[in-house]
Amino acid sequence: MANPVLIMVLVLCGSIFTGLGIFAMKRSEPMWFYSGTEVKKEEIENIPAYNRANGMMWIVFSLVFWIALIASLFSSKAAGVILFAGTALSLILLPAGYHFIYERYRTKQNRSCEEEKRDI
Repeated sequence: MANPVLIMVLVLCGSIFTGLGIFAMKRSEPMWFYSGTEVKKEEIENIPAYNRANGMMWIVFSLVFWIALIASLFSSKAAGVILFAGTALSLILLPAGYHFIYERYRTKQNRSCEEEKRDI
C-alpha cells in the first residue's frame, strides 16, 4: 500500500516545481535562478525565449517528483531511490543547465564586457 505522507509530499513538491516552471514561462521580466540575485533586462537578448527555457528546466526537474509519485504507488523504496537519485543529480544539473541557458541568451554587449574584464 502506498504511503499517504509520501504521496502528499511528492504531489506538493511536483506541483511547486511545475508551477515555478509555468510562472517562469509567463514572466515578462527575466527569471532568476539563484536566491537573492536579479537578472536585468539589459543582460538578456531574448527574454521570452530565455524564460521559456528557464521554465522548461524547472518543469523537467519536476518530473523527478511525478515519476517518484507513480513509483510510490507500487513501492515506497523505489520512489525513494528515484527521488534520491533525481534530486542528487539535479544538484549538479540544475546550476549547469541554468548557466547554459543564461550564456545562450545573454546579450552580445554583456559578453564583450565580461571578456574585457577578464583580459584586464
